[in-house]
Amino acid sequence: MKKVLVIGASGQIGTELVLELRKRFGTDAVIASDVKPDCPELLKDGQYAQLDVLDREKVWNFVEENKVTEIYLLAALLSATAEKHPDFAWKLNMDGLFNILDLAKEKKIEKIFWPSSIAVFGPTTPADQTPQTTIMEPTTVYGISKQAGERWCEYYNKIYGVDVRSIRYPGLISYTSLPGGGTTDYAVDIFYNARKRNTYTSFLSEDTALPMMYMEDAIRATIELMEAPEENIKIRSSYNLAGLSFTPEDLTKSIQKHQPDFTINYAPDFRQKIADTWPNSIDDSAAKKDWGWKEKYDIDKMVEVMLENVNPDWID
Repeated sequence: MKKVLVIGASGQIGTELVLELRKRFGTDAVIASDVKPDCPELLKDGQYAQLDVLDREKVWNFVEENKVTEIYLLAALLSATAEKHPDFAWKLNMDGLFNILDLAKEKKIEKIFWPSSIAVFGPTTPADQTPQTTIMEPTTVYGISKQAGERWCEYYNKIYGVDVRSIRYPGLISYTSLPGGGTTDYAVDIFYNARKRNTYTSFLSEDTALPMMYMEDAIRATIELMEAPEENIKIRSSYNLAGLSFTPEDLTKSIQKHQPDFTINYAPDFRQKIADTWPNSIDDSAAKKDWGWKEKYDIDKMVEVMLENVNPDWID
């Protein structure tokens, strides 16, 4: 019987992932967990546990007691936040991964999802239609930890037969929770400010093109990857995944189709240097070929949904 544990369920991806998993497999089949003591309001219909992924013994005991079969490991310090706390970012992102990989190595669980990121690429990576296999010289703590994590996932699969699956997420856009400290967060912040103030100041320059994806597509891709037959999963480091690619200027023009008076200003900060090392667009043909990936949202469809659903009262 499938029993899923989502670690890091209070974050931007985790909230929506838990909701969709419960819709597909039943509320009782999915446990949400996070280091935070309180369960997010949206997830209170099912089981919630306070778990620190760095507390190896507690996590292992919890998994065995609850007969967990699959883990989605989302706990991490994201790009911009990790630059401010590099030591802790490395510890959380790497030790947390080892604690879960070792569970599968010891046959305590059957399957793992662990997200990588476009942060694994760097300034020497081909920026346009970045290939699945290419130069990877990340220059951020987050990117370095994700690149190392990819290598360890592949190693655990090859040497120990661990069924671990991964996606290199682009920037993710959602209205169900506030962003968590990433370089692509402008593409979420902009909607709250559009609704509340009709203006926004971007921390990235107007012509900074980055790969993005609407959250619904990202959640669907994650579950489709995990539900695909094991023999279809040819890549055990992490799959490239693409959806959209746009600049702050492109996003502004799409918003102005709904709010013609909306204005944007530009004040690039330290996150601009991070964004400058990332791809403009991604080649995800391997994901399409191996497990049938196909995005559904374009920029105008995504903007329409975001403007309709963001709650402007969530920001000051």
